[in-house]
Order: sequence, then structure tokens, then C-alpha cells
Amino acid sequence: MKTKIEVAKTAGFCFGVDRAVNLVYSLLDNGEKVCTLGPIIHNPQLVEHLKQRGTVIADGVSDIPDGYTVVIRSHGVGREIYDYLEKSNIKYVDATCPFVSKIHKIVAEAHKDNKTVLIAGDKNHPEVIGINGHCNNEAYIFMTADSLEEIFKNTKKHFKDDVILVAQTTFNIFEWNKCKEKLKKLCTNPIIFDTICSATDKRQREAESLSEKSSLMIVVGGNNSSNTNKLCEVCKKHAKTVHIESKDEIYKELILGQDYIGVTAGASTPSYIIKEVQNTMTEILEKNENEAVATSEAETTSKVENEGEFDFAKAIDDTFKKVHRGQRVKGIVVGINPSELQIDLGIKHAGFVPADEFTQNGTVNLNDAVKIGDEVELEVTKVNDQEGYVLLSKQKIDSYKGLEEILKAKENDATIEGVVFEVVNGGMLVNAKGTRVFIPASQSGLSKDEDLSTLLKKKIKFKILETEDKRGRRHIVGSAKAIIAAERKEKAEKALAEIEVGKKYMGTVKSLTNYGAFVDIGGVDGMIHVSEISWKRIKNPAEVLSVGDTVEVYVKDFNPETKKISLGYKKTEDNPWEILKAKYSVGDTIKAKVVSLPAFGAFVNVVDGIDGLVHISQIANKRINKPSDVLSVGDEVEAKITEIDFDGKRVSLSIRALLEETEAAEQAEIVEAYNAETQATEDAE
Repeated sequence: MKTKIEVAKTAGFCFGVDRAVNLVYSLLDNGEKVCTLGPIIHNPQLVEHLKQRGTVIADGVSDIPDGYTVVIRSHGVGREIYDYLEKSNIKYVDATCPFVSKIHKIVAEAHKDNKTVLIAGDKNHPEVIGINGHCNNEAYIFMTADSLEEIFKNTKKHFKDDVILVAQTTFNIFEWNKCKEKLKKLCTNPIIFDTICSATDKRQREAESLSEKSSLMIVVGGNNSSNTNKLCEVCKKHAKTVHIESKDEIYKELILGQDYIGVTAGASTPSYIIKEVQNTMTEILEKNENEAVATSEAETTSKVENEGEFDFAKAIDDTFKKVHRGQRVKGIVVGINPSELQIDLGIKHAGFVPADEFTQNGTVNLNDAVKIGDEVELEVTKVNDQEGYVLLSKQKIDSYKGLEEILKAKENDATIEGVVFEVVNGGMLVNAKGTRVFIPASQSGLSKDEDLSTLLKKKIKFKILETEDKRGRRHIVGSAKAIIAAERKEKAEKALAEIEVGKKYMGTVKSLTNYGAFVDIGGVDGMIHVSEISWKRIKNPAEVLSVGDTVEVYVKDFNPETKKISLGYKKTEDNPWEILKAKYSVGDTIKAKVVSLPAFGAFVNVVDGIDGLVHISQIANKRINKPSDVLSVGDEVEAKITEIDFDGKRVSLSIRALLEETEAAEQAEIVEAYNAETQATEDAE
């Protein structure tokens, strides 16, 4: 009887764990002292190796040694841990799995909105403890649909429609479905977030499928690994299941006599440990003269020689193929995450492409750029045999191909196109055909007072000035000056041909001077004189306008010979003299504030933008030496408008006239009273 061995394709490191482990190794490689809050993953072999490299494992924040960089593992931590680290000025790197971070945001927002949070998961698991820490540790936590129902029965809190449900990313998918159905019966319109990691879902489903056809399931992973223990639960339903941590726990009696052995592994299990387990079983079977078929990938199971026999030696050799830095390889996309691609290279190493190595500028949405199953050509940038992973770059391959086109463009003096992705000291960087090109500020085509950032993320055309090798690196310099100048000239000529006095434009303020503002009106610049910017007196255009403002202007004057364009900005309806004409007439009495007191009188504000003069002779009904004898700046006075000169732009007012009118009225009242009294006396006689 031939024993077949099949390794689940989803076995081993998930994205979040892989990322966390790589972060720790990266920090160690850079010479930093590293401390992790708890074991970085539930794998004793890898954790021990990190200890040998100097990594310290802290059980809590109080155990963090001075001077160490703290790595928050993929399980994540509660809000209080972040607050402590920041208040204590402890440097930290957050390796929380993006899927877990998403749950943190969900429960934090729900808690802020006074919603009840339910978490399906193990209350003692660090991931669940961290999630609960983002809703003030007030969540209700349960492991089964039955215990969820108990919460509703036993709690004094009355659950209404303000309930949300999330799950630990490694929660049992089958129990999760039961919990969702139970909650819908217990609560009206609950909000349910399916937060089980897609990799966990796939791993559990594949494990169950594999266990259904296996007589023995080997589950590889740390004894404390939650997702590994859940894989055991799933597999036990259909086959004998054994949980091991390494190849040392494989023994002859365990596997002999089995017709089909399935192998899966938790998310914290490095690929090399899975391969060691597979090889150990194969060696035992071979020694007992039992033909075995070992497959670590679905493709391997179909490799059959002409005689119908499986070439085991060749399969093992293929899985242990070596790759080296700088090598060009082809791989299949097997996973897509916001920050990286997971690549199957057909070898024992797990491969991935960081987002910033996919394109030159790193701003691509990976889900839009590729799909699962795509074959991509890549360059190896780092090989870690210890942990079984390979770092890859697509942008380097694109850069090589683009470089060939750029060299041809330089040779033929051809124009090429690229996107400005960064403004740096002295110029800007352009991504052209996957290759980085530096364009100095002097070659940008912009004037000295123009900001290079206005070109950021825009396509520009340029020519290659230099393609020099400097210290083994290709240094490419381009120039957009001539091309932009030519384009601007063409645009300006077209705009000038359409200029008409009185024509209105929507323009952009490009620069400001003491005497005016220069505005781009579609390819050409016109100037708004400072006197045309506001109806009020202003000393500087910056009091009203800013560079970058969009303004409506009209052409006041145009000189075709000098190509100078004078622009108007003030609107007739905002003219204070028009407002005055509509609002007041000579003889009207107004209340006005004193704004200045020259020796010859007092200026008062009539309307916004117009000050009128009350001559010193019109301030009081008696002689005064100076206006300040009677008035102060800021006083509100009543005055009569005595004259409005629209041509001379002058308004005259009189306080005295009102005083005299008041005195006359009072005198008239006295006379009238006296006459009335005299008449009454005469009538009495």
C-alpha cells in the first residue's frame, strides 16, 4: 500500500505573522536592540532563534528595558498600551496585523457611539485582549453560540439595536456561522462584521477538505497557537489528528500503515519546519520500503513520469531549488494585501513583494494591479534561508526594461513621458517606464518663484540629459525646460490671440508684489494693480489675495506690442460709492464712528470704504481749538450729511447743524410755552 502525503497549500505563515517576523529581523539587521511585547509568534523554535539574536521578550510594558525598540506583535494591543508607550517616550514599531487593526477601529467607533460590543473569541488570547482594550474593556466575549445566548440571559444590560459583533481573526469559521445565526434570533438588526481573516478561513476550509480524505492529519504549530488549535478541532471531525511542533515528534508507528496523510500548519509556523516534517515522514516511509508520494504543492502531485511513477527525488530537488540575490525569477500571485503580494516561486521559500517594490513610486493599489493566479517576473532582493522567505521586486525588472527605452531616447534625442512622484532638495523625481529620473529645479520649466509641488503626481514630458553610471548605480538626469517652454509658448500665443478688453476670466494667483498680483488666465499672466484689488485702501495685495487663489477678473487694458495685460478685479456692486448712493442722500442724519482726528476736523466712517469729513467748524456750536477737545477716536456721533461729491469722492458732514437744530427746537419750545402762559394770564384778566 502506497502512502500519500499531501501538504495544504495554505499551511504556514500568514501575511500578518510574516510581516511581524520580518520587522523584527529587519530591526536586528540594522543593529537595533529589540524587545517584543510577548513572543512575536507562537512558535518556540523561531522565538528561540530571535532570543539568540538578542531579542528580549517582555511580558508587560513594565518589563521593557531602557533603550530598546518595542515591537507590537501581530496580535495587537489595547489603546492603553499605545498611550503608555507614547507618554513614556518609548520607541515602538507597530506590527499589528492589518486585519486586527481594522477590528480595533470598528470596536473603538462602536464604543464611542455607545454601542454594545460582542467579540467571538478566546478572552485569554492576546488578540482578543487587545481588541477589548479599544472599547474600554467593556466588550462581552464568548466562544460558542450557546455561551452567546447565556450572555443575553444572564446580563442585566438590555440589548436593543445598538449591538455589533466581531470575531477573533482565527475564530472557528463553522462556529462563527452558528454565532451569527444565533445573534440574529436574539437581537433586532445587529451589526455583524465578518472579521475572520480570509487566510484563516481558507486554511480552515482546506484543512477540513484535506482531513475528509485523509486517514491521518498532522497539524504543525506551537502548542499555544490559537489558530493551530482550531485547525486541530476542524480536522478531528474527519480523521485521526496529531498536533506537533516540529519533526522531532514524528515517529515510525504514527505514520506506518496510513494510506493518506494530510499536513497543515498554523499561521505561526515557518515553511522550513513544515518541510522538515514532510521530509522526516518521507524518510521513514522509504526506509520501510513503502513507496510514498510527497507533495507540498498541488502542481507537484501531477508530476508523473512516463512509466506512471512519481519521481520523488526530482520533486524534493525542485522544492529545495536555491535562489540568490539579483536573480530574475517568475512566480504566481497567491495572496494580495494592502502592503505586499505573496508569491509562489515553486520552492520551499515563501516569497513576497512589498508594495514599495511593485512600482517606482509605491502608490499603486495592488488589488487593482494584479489578481490571484497572475504570473509576474521579479528580481530577488533578499533571501532568508533561516526563516524561509524571499524578498522580491517588480519595480527593478520594470526599471531594467524602462532603462533600455530611456537609453534609446537619449541616443535619438526623443521625448519621453513620466509622472512626478516626489519633490526633493534641488529638484524632483519622475517615474518614467519604471525608472527613476531626476529633473533639477533649473530644468523643470518653472520659474524660480513657482513651487515644484504644483507638478506633483502630474504627467510631464522631458528629454534625457545624462545617463551616467556613478558608483555602480545608473544616474539619470532629465530636462523638461525646453518642452514645457515650447508648450507654454504655444498656449500663450493662443491665449493672447483671444484677449479682448472687457472679457472675463477665471484665473489663478501666481505671485504677489507690493504693487499688484500676477494672475494666470489660461496660459498668459496679467496683473491686477494694487489699486484694483479692493475698494478699500490697502497697502499690500496680500491683505486680500493669496498665491493659489482662484479669482474672477476682466481685461481692463491690453497692449499687443508689449503683450502686457492689465486686469480688473473690483466689482461694481461692491463699490462703496454705489452703496452710498443707494443708501443715503444730502440732509440724511447718520450715526458714524470717529476714525481719525486731524487738526482741521474729524473723519467719520459713513459706509465701509468711505470716510466723511466733519470740519472743525462743524463739530460744535461754539469755537474749539482742536477736534480732540470734543471728540475721541472710536466715539459714535450723530451727524448730518451736508454734501456728497461723487466726482471728487468726498462727503461732508456736520454735527453742529444737528446741535443748532436741537437748540432751535428747544428755544421754540420755550417761546411757545411763554406765549401760552402770557395768553392764559390775559384771558384771566
